[in-house]
Amino acid sequence: MNHITLTPPDIDEALRYMGTPPEAADNSLRALVEDCAQHLLVTAQPRWTYRVFDLSFEGDGVRLDSGLLLPGHALRDHLSDCTQACVLCATLGAQVDTLIRRSECIDMTRALAIDCCASALAEQLCDKIEHRLQPLFPGCHFPYRFSPGYGDLPLEVNTPLLALLDAPRTIGLCATASHLLTPRKSVTAILGVADHPIDTHKRSCMGCPAHHGCQYRKSGGHCGIS
Repeated sequence: MNHITLTPPDIDEALRYMGTPPEAADNSLRALVEDCAQHLLVTAQPRWTYRVFDLSFEGDGVRLDSGLLLPGHALRDHLSDCTQACVLCATLGAQVDTLIRRSECIDMTRALAIDCCASALAEQLCDKIEHRLQPLFPGCHFPYRFSPGYGDLPLEVNTPLLALLDAPRTIGLCATASHLLTPRKSVTAILGVADHPIDTHKRSCMGCPAHHGCQYRKSGGHCGIS
């Protein structure tokens, strides 16, 4: 795991997560979100880890060379051009969850702002991880990252993925009995690696014109359009 330095989350993105178009936010709301973003930045303790696996394709999903089957047609189709995949996970740390809970006891608007800033910050972390990983595969091409819970890839996959990455021990990232990630502001994802150009509809979210306003990115997912 390599250290990644985060910058303040995008305020407009956090406002969109709050359900407020940036152009409709008044000065007081924007100031609140900016203050929450700065507070969050000193609270977050980003950690991440990954492994690279060879892929084989089966009728009911994609199998990693570790033996783990990732079920579903959506991921299989999404990775159809790929021979390998980086399986990654990342978290902002338990301190962020604590900050949100404490804020909920005092000011729900502030708690919402912190929560949405944290979602934007978690996506920034994942984008920076992608930028770290892609140079490891010179000349290769990458579809957008794909997370459990998107399409027909079930959330249940979170648990074996975390075990595969030894995430509970190495970065303190676990899954609940219902397979939700804890700490909450965390992501698991599969980033395919292709040795030839891929279809444009599989390109990275970072190249999408709707990148900065996309609600699907809040959970590490994708709209399926671009």
